[in-house]
Amino acid sequence: MAGRVGVIGAGAAGLMAAGRAASLNKDVIVFEKNNRAGKKILITGKGRCNITNNCSLDELIANIPGNGKFLYSSFNKFNNSDVMDFFERNNVPIKTERGRRVFPASDRSNDILKALVNYAQDSGAKFMYNSPVRDILCENGKVTGVKLENNHVYELDSVILSTGGLSYPATGSTGDGYSMAEKLGHTIIDPKPSLVPLETCEKWVRDVQGLALKNVGLTVYDNKGTKVFYEQGEMLFTHFGVSGPLILSASRHILDCGYKGSVLSIDLKPALTEEKLDLRIQRDFAKYSRKQFSNSLNELLPKSLIPAIIDLSGIDREKPVNQITRNERLELVSLLKGLKLTVSKPRPIDEAIVTAGGISTREINPSTMESKIIKGLFFAGEIIDVDAYTGGFNLTIAFSTGFTAGTHA
Repeated sequence: MAGRVGVIGAGAAGLMAAGRAASLNKDVIVFEKNNRAGKKILITGKGRCNITNNCSLDELIANIPGNGKFLYSSFNKFNNSDVMDFFERNNVPIKTERGRRVFPASDRSNDILKALVNYAQDSGAKFMYNSPVRDILCENGKVTGVKLENNHVYELDSVILSTGGLSYPATGSTGDGYSMAEKLGHTIIDPKPSLVPLETCEKWVRDVQGLALKNVGLTVYDNKGTKVFYEQGEMLFTHFGVSGPLILSASRHILDCGYKGSVLSIDLKPALTEEKLDLRIQRDFAKYSRKQFSNSLNELLPKSLIPAIIDLSGIDREKPVNQITRNERLELVSLLKGLKLTVSKPRPIDEAIVTAGGISTREINPSTMESKIIKGLFFAGEIIDVDAYTGGFNLTIAFSTGFTAGTHA
């Protein structure tokens, strides 16, 4: 055997690292504090697991606003194409969906987890479950082993730290790795929630909580008024504000300004120009000309949203439709094409899909994922200060850095 390698954390990055290291004839032990591997993998993509994105390498980097360039070397060794090839080779057929998101053809995240665990075990890696690591042991600036919470010590030649970030703590991502690395002299860039639901200042959202909007347009402005995001898709109103795929994607674009004061502008009818929407409303008003305004919007909007729109429009709800002025109608058009919400803050980090921040990339060799401070210490996955938008990019980072660390550990 060419060296004894310890992998701390059996998530996406750790499993790939363990399998890769073991396939190179290294003696690998995986230390996992849970009673099974890959708890977070099972819930990603609503249980479907968006493993990667079928885009070009330049697009891959462009979708990683958190230190994407640090990953060039790692992606040269193992990128999104390699991720797809890996799972196809390991008996997981895949498919590409809207936005070039790649999923297992079965829509089952468990198939992805099983392939990763089998890869590691078949390559010779040994798993130790219910085995939380307390400390990484070093002498003279080099890794010598790990000490578990039960005080058992394992002598090792190298350690791959892949304990994840702070998102979804119920899966085991509770930031343990940050303290281990910090004890060894590493800098931790302040972890922040990324890809996270947003709280809003407006109270009316509580009245429509549970309402899901499909095929709406969302424009996002940072707290300086600069447009930073536009996309069409689905979103959800909650008791605190907004969530759903569109909101999670948008949230990363306002992380750098601290979220607060950013504005979300929702186009409820993106398929219609203002002129066409005005004509549509005129037809509805003609149809319900003798009714009150409050009873004229049922064909245009979801029922639960109508009271809020009426209040925001400033038009008296009891006003007869045939008495609504042209200016009032045009104001209603503007409201439906740009329903504004002001962000007050993100939801807590334990509700985020991904953690931004982590081990400083300045202290990691991008070609090997080895620490520049401690010889024999490697990092992989979300614990590193790299993060991406939604669409399979974050798992691609996990697989790529895991593969690179496993190759060089």
